[in-house]
Amino acid sequence: MAGQAWGDTLPVVIFGAKLKPDGAPTRTLRLRVGAAHAFGRQRGRVVYVPTGGPSPPSGLREADVMADMLRAMGVPPDAIMVEGTAPDTLASVIRCTGLLRRQGYRGPVAVASSAYHLPRCLLLMRMMGWRVVRVPPPDAPAAQRWGRRWFWRLREGMALPWDVLLLACKHLRAGRDGD
Repeated sequence: MAGQAWGDTLPVVIFGAKLKPDGAPTRTLRLRVGAAHAFGRQRGRVVYVPTGGPSPPSGLREADVMADMLRAMGVPPDAIMVEGTAPDTLASVIRCTGLLRRQGYRGPVAVASSAYHLPRCLLLMRMMGWRVVRVPPPDAPAAQRWGRRWFWRLREGMALPWDVLLLACKHLRAGRDGD
């Protein structure tokens, strides 16, 4: 996409998830990529932006694993723009914003993740100034067991206000520093 006009092409940011110890994608990651790919096929012109840095203990980057999955699904390499440095959701939002802005993109952004994680991703992307399009999350729950599903919901309930606070502080510092 570098140096090309975006036209009606929509970026689809796919938020990563921890890899298995051997570097294989988890069920959660496979479901997120599958949902993003299904959305992209329906939408037409998209550029997938998988995001996620190294995942211990394999050291493989979540974004690279997702890019490999997308290529295996038939997505051409020029329709994938990898952001493989972000260690967490908030960093993914900030770094994907920088990546897309450097590419000259200013339109809406589609956001793909699991149902429990999607509200935080959408809110943080909006806070970075994006008009967001919600990619329908996978039909299957991220966790099979009831207790794990509640664990992830509670974790998101605590992470959301914390990330909002951190991002608001970043905006305040940037405004004060004239950035």
